[in-house]
Amino acid sequence: MVVMVLLMCLVSTLLARSLSVRARESRKTDALTSAHAALNIMSREIANSGFGIYDGAVSQNAVNGIILADSDANQIHFRANLSNTGDGPINPGCPAVCTNEVNENVTYFFDDATDSIVRYDPRATPTTSVIVNKISNVTFSYFDYADDGTSTPEPGNNNPSDTTGRIRLTVDVTLDPVEGQPQESVRFTSEINLRNSNYMLRQY
Repeated sequence: MVVMVLLMCLVSTLLARSLSVRARESRKTDALTSAHAALNIMSREIANSGFGIYDGAVSQNAVNGIILADSDANQIHFRANLSNTGDGPINPGCPAVCTNEVNENVTYFFDDATDSIVRYDPRATPTTSVIVNKISNVTFSYFDYADDGTSTPEPGNNNPSDTTGRIRLTVDVTLDPVEGQPQESVRFTSEINLRNSNYMLRQY
């Protein structure tokens, strides 16, 4: 009986550990899948910022579409004239008024209160939507490019400029704790080339 009790205790311990590992891996898979999907959505939209927007009727230089006063290390606000409708890109007033449709004026930011990445679009219904939750942090690093090809050194700037041509998006995910397992965290990084910035357009 003593031997049987010892064996049962050993089996119970191994089973509990196995279930704990399974729970950890299941939560990890769900969290990473959601974070990766959100990263892809954000990268695609941010890369298109500045589409159809120019700095003036005469120069017609492309702009990267980033709203400088409303973007920093934890938030990015950008515009794009995706449908190319409105007054037309050669109109001096177009950089603001032509981005008046859904998906053309977007802000992404990290909501610390809910541990979520939030997307704000004043033309959408609803205007605010959660892209992914259970996120620990979101950071944006901005890299400016000069005409001679030089760029901002690592780790980038906390704020964008008119010459920003690349953005590094970093998403940190701290996984839910599982009893008997160490706390885990995962970091996703996406390098986003702003294909419509004045510098990037000259590279193709």
